[in-house]
Amino acid sequence: MVYSPTVLPAEPFDPAADAQALKTAFKGFGSDEKAIIDIIAGRTNAQRAEIATQFKTMFGKDLIKELKSELRGNFEDVIIALMMNPVEYQAKELHKSISGLGTDEKTLMEILSIHTNEEVVAIKDAYEGLYQSSLESDIKGDTSGTVKRLFVSLSVGGRDESDEVNKELAYQDAQALLRAGELMFGTDESTFNMVMCQRNRPQLRQIFDEYEHLVGHSIQTAIENEFSGTAKEALLDIVHCIQNQMDYLAERLFKSMDGIGTDDRTLIRIVVSRSENDLGELKNVFEEKYGKSLSDWIRSDTSGDYKRCLLAIVN
Repeated sequence: MVYSPTVLPAEPFDPAADAQALKTAFKGFGSDEKAIIDIIAGRTNAQRAEIATQFKTMFGKDLIKELKSELRGNFEDVIIALMMNPVEYQAKELHKSISGLGTDEKTLMEILSIHTNEEVVAIKDAYEGLYQSSLESDIKGDTSGTVKRLFVSLSVGGRDESDEVNKELAYQDAQALLRAGELMFGTDESTFNMVMCQRNRPQLRQIFDEYEHLVGHSIQTAIENEFSGTAKEALLDIVHCIQNQMDYLAERLFKSMDGIGTDDRTLIRIVVSRSENDLGELKNVFEEKYGKSLSDWIRSDTSGDYKRCLLAIVN
């Protein structure tokens, strides 16, 4: 990850003045959306939390509830996402991907695969606190088979996080994957699960290289040959994220806007959650990959205050 935030701490910063400005923006018929965007999108998450504290101290009201009562639609969603504690926000996004009709496996995979062990454990703890149910039990209740085992393994937050690469072990794992898949009738999914969810990221990249040297085609081709449906898609997503996390997220952003309609949840989640980390680098990867800037895609695919807020975060 290249540390390249697009949202930086406001300096000077006066949380009481910001709280007063927001209160003023809520007055009268409608609200002053530009003022809301300037303040909320122009502060870090920690600064927004300070503003919320001052707002409640000064006016005896919860800022998030006030924002929800003033705003609507996707604009409301992006502003509330900015206001939330980042760990709780990811936990809520996981819950949305599991609850209701069907399962959003793509979102599950995104959240569980891009975060560190420490972050996954924190999200898992927040999930249990919010919903009085463990993430693991909810995954088990909503998925099955190979996909269930993959998501349960990823939700543990137990991947080796060292940067050590052992070429001999990589060669052995590549052979094990070959024996578990293309050299046998049927597929031993447990071997794929163990390797993909346990080995560290540089080691996995070495394993993928060794596999290609052994058989003459990529690990992706092997997965295409051996798996189908949701299991295939989940494994391909893991490989993509391991090989190049920025490219994986750029593709997620592109697919959220490409075609008919917009997957606003995914667009908001990635833009907001990467804004204080590596959104600057993600923008560069996106433009290089798709030949058009992320800002231009947002301009052509969204509208109104929602568009203006997203552009304020991105730029």
